[in-house]
Order: sequence, then C-alpha cells, then structure tokens
Amino acid sequence: MINEAQGIRIRHCGQEPQVHPTAYVAPTATLVGDVRVGPRARVMYGAVLDAEGARIEVGEAAVICENAVLRGSAVAGDQPVLVDDHVFVGPHATLLGCEVGRCVYVATAATVLQRARLGAGSVVAVGALVHARTVVPDEYFVPPHTVALDAPVRLLAPGDPGLAEAVRRVGFAQVAFGVDAEWTDRISRYEHIAEVRVAEFGTHADDEVL
Repeated sequence: MINEAQGIRIRHCGQEPQVHPTAYVAPTATLVGDVRVGPRARVMYGAVLDAEGARIEVGEAAVICENAVLRGSAVAGDQPVLVDDHVFVGPHATLLGCEVGRCVYVATAATVLQRARLGAGSVVAVGALVHARTVVPDEYFVPPHTVALDAPVRLLAPGDPGLAEAVRRVGFAQVAFGVDAEWTDRISRYEHIAEVRVAEFGTHADDEVL
C-alpha cells in the first residue's frame, strides 16, 4: 500500500494530523489540526477532517467516504468528533462535534450535529438528520430523510407540523455556537452565528501545509 502522501495535511494552532502507517488517506482528502487516523482506516477522495480547536479521532478499520465532512469545534465548549472502530461514513455525510459508536453506519448525505451520540451498531440512513444533543440507542435505525431529536430519541418527518417547535427546543445556536439570540430573531441570531464562525475560521490564516 502506498502511504507516502497521506492526503493534504495541515498544521493548525500548533497541532498536526497523525495517520497510522496501515491507514490509507486519499491524495485529495484534507486533514486539518489534531486529527488522528487509526489502524487500517480509510479516508477517501475529497473528504475534509477539520479539528478546529478540538480533535478528530477515526478508529480502526473505519471508512470515511468521498466528500464527507467531519468538523470539531471549541467555540461552545470542547466538541470533538469521535468515530469508533468499524464505522462507515458515507459520501457527502456530515459529522459535527459528535460521538459515533463502534460499527455505526452513517449513510450518504446524512448529518449528525453537535453533541449527538450514536450508539453501537446504529444506522443513520440516507439523507437523515440527527439533531444536536440527540442520543441514538445501540442498533437503532433512523429512517431515510427523517429527523431524530432528543433523549430518548424520537423521529419526525420533514413535513411534520411539530418539527419547527421541536427544533427550537433543541437550542441549536447555543449548543453549536454559544449564541443566545431568540429563535424568532432570525437576523440577530444568524449575524451572531456568522461572527462566531468568522472568528473561528480566521484562525486558519496561520495554517501550514505539511
């Protein structure tokens, strides 16, 4: 196996990626900051693993498919992305500041938000969303294009009339960005969120490609 390239590796805030010798990271995958890729893991073309001020851990024999995005954060407390052994993360999936137990299957275009936890052997099917702070039990199935919320988990369809209120109660802006703006004050809310991200992403100005 050819390991010399190990993808595009970038030192961020003094932290640099670590790739196990038996892992494979595709040449166009990007690893930023404190990213740890474990034994026999596979990180495929176009995937982005950006630890920001936290960390990302990819376990043994875990597979991160094409164009998946894994992003940690520290703007609202330490929010690493922790991917256990034998996890499959499908193409175009997004994992933000969450914990993924062993043998989990995250399908194409699925999204898992900050402080969510996926139990061992659980499935997040195509296009599904696991919202912030949701706890998905072991071997639980989140159906395609549904929204999983809360602990204990419950499922809502995209057109469910109660979905907006359920999402409001999650307090996503506070969980993800430390922003307390009211749900109904959309302009202020998203202005503050953008400012948080501007500051966080601005720290990349001093990054170093290895």
